[in-house]
Amino acid sequence: MKKDFYQNKFKDKKITAMGLGVLGRGIQVTKFLAECGAKLTVTDLKGKNDLRSALKVLKKYNIRYVLGKHDLSDFEHADMVIKAGGVPLDSPYIKHARSRGIPIAMDASIFAKIAKDVTIIGITGTRGKSMTTALIYHILKSNESVLKHKVYLGGNMRNTATLPLLKKVLPGDIAVLELDSWQCQGFGDEKLSPHIAVFTSFMPDHMNYYKNSMKKYLADKANIFKFQKPNDILVTNKDLLKIIPKTYKGRVILAKNVPETEMNIFGTHNLQNASYAYSVAKHVGLSDSQIKKALQSFPGLDGRLQFLKNVGGIRIINDNNATTPEATIAGIEAVREKYSGNIILIAGGADKKLKLDNLIKTIKKYCHSVILLSGSGTERLKEDIKHAEYSNLQEASAAAYKIAKKNDTILFSPGFASFGMFTNEYDRNDQFVKIIKKWK
Repeated sequence: MKKDFYQNKFKDKKITAMGLGVLGRGIQVTKFLAECGAKLTVTDLKGKNDLRSALKVLKKYNIRYVLGKHDLSDFEHADMVIKAGGVPLDSPYIKHARSRGIPIAMDASIFAKIAKDVTIIGITGTRGKSMTTALIYHILKSNESVLKHKVYLGGNMRNTATLPLLKKVLPGDIAVLELDSWQCQGFGDEKLSPHIAVFTSFMPDHMNYYKNSMKKYLADKANIFKFQKPNDILVTNKDLLKIIPKTYKGRVILAKNVPETEMNIFGTHNLQNASYAYSVAKHVGLSDSQIKKALQSFPGLDGRLQFLKNVGGIRIINDNNATTPEATIAGIEAVREKYSGNIILIAGGADKKLKLDNLIKTIKKYCHSVILLSGSGTERLKEDIKHAEYSNLQEASAAAYKIAKKNDTILFSPGFASFGMFTNEYDRNDQFVKIIKKWK
């Protein structure tokens, strides 16, 4: 996209960016806005010490920071407020800005609003959205020469930010975006939906944020298709179609089974994820042979039933991104279907106020031993499960290895959030991978 076109959308605009974080997305968005000449105020409840890595990257830019707090005045004299994911639904600062007619936006939805000639493929769901996004991106990226347009990845995927893609995209290009409920919330604020929406699953999650309201959670998710036009499409499954709001105006495509294909991912749930990717790829015009070839070369995704190594006949599987009980259940069942031998589960973490009954049953049925990481969620889980508990991942991993025997599988599938013991779920993932890399 021409620089003067997207730059003029932000040049000299007073923008309050609410939430910087250290994951990289907020940093990339802030850097992009600064390079466009925006008059930026960045405000974050974290202090300088917590944000030092981000501040170091941004030190050469003329940015005003309000750290360790938010100030109402920063939300009443702005041309726009850009919020990060997880800003409370009842945030008094957002309410204050809205009362003054100040637009509230998020980076993915701003991108979609400006890049009108780019095809947006948005993927959401409680489970499966990351894998489905990665599969769609890999299939389409592998076939750019067939599609005759570039394919880009954005949204909630690790190390990606969507707004800076404005520097790269051209009319007709394709942007594949993983959209969590907060980013879908941003699309709702803009009254926009992706041209191709994929809704993979819906079950309880983030109930601490939504105050146990599944209705509010679903309302945010539903923005992925709520504002679609008749020529747009929604890819989902028949069970989900029964419960989502009937506000879709686009054509509905029920996910079709993938033709038998050798893939580097396993588990029934991943076959379902591949079916969404297959349906999207067929819709954009790719053939079965083109799709199958791409699926065969798909390497898998970090932290999602990722095979790390075999040490002395013991398999180590990294399922770090299983942050809900249902995701850990799926991981346990997938490992049980794929491999013989015992399962030694490493789980536990911060509570998300989700029901644990089915997880407890699954653990008791299929797991030989359970190693728990301390946390508020663990306190609820450990009452019903025989376990050993550790306060750090190094000790927990070592304990699991001590128990495991040849042909067993150590499955790291937390089932809870990472808060408390780790900076975020990526930090938890990286720590586990680093530990296992040293094993011989």
